Amino acid sequence: MTIDNIIATIRNELIRSISVLDEWFDKDEPLLDHRPAGSEWNVRELLEHVMLTNRFLLILIDKGSSKALRQVHDGDFDQLLEDYCLENGAMLEIGIHKSFDWHRPEHMTPTGQLPMREVRDEIRDQLNRCLIHLELLNNGEGLLFKTTMTVNGLGKLDVYQFIYFLALHVRRHLQQLEGILEDYNNTIEM
Repeated sequence: MTIDNIIATIRNELIRSISVLDEWFDKDEPLLDHRPAGSEWNVRELLEHVMLTNRFLLILIDKGSSKALRQVHDGDFDQLLEDYCLENGAMLEIGIHKSFDWHRPEHMTPTGQLPMREVRDEIRDQLNRCLIHLELLNNGEGLLFKTTMTVNGLGKLDVYQFIYFLALHVRRHLQQLEGILEDYNNTIEM
């Protein structure tokens, strides 16, 4: 896999997932407030959760990107890319709702108090920040710094993998949002 392929894969997933997520802000009020039986959150709360999670992931991405750019690397990145794996099984499970038990920290729990306009604006800003990081790390520099990710036993992730993790987390919740929509449609048909 080349660095261009890695960046394109991440960029495409980010843009696709966050574009679809952005459409949820335009849904009707009753759907935004609908909470299926046994569901922890409604659509508004899920959108806020994604924004909060991205916020904290971006703290790590910002630091990792900065440190990677400061590292000196002589030569090309071919050696580092030789056995590189962006999409292993544990990573791909991040993007699948209910694929494993995920215990989130309290600071990623939505309060329901933030205006949806603020949540939407921050998510859009988060996408732009991720795209800027990919642009800054376009030669492979993101391979040079790793941070531990305990979720699903992922271990050490480089900056590219951390950004991909963020995109897959969005995908995970898009599936959850579709489940809420299905439940909502079933209740209004009754």
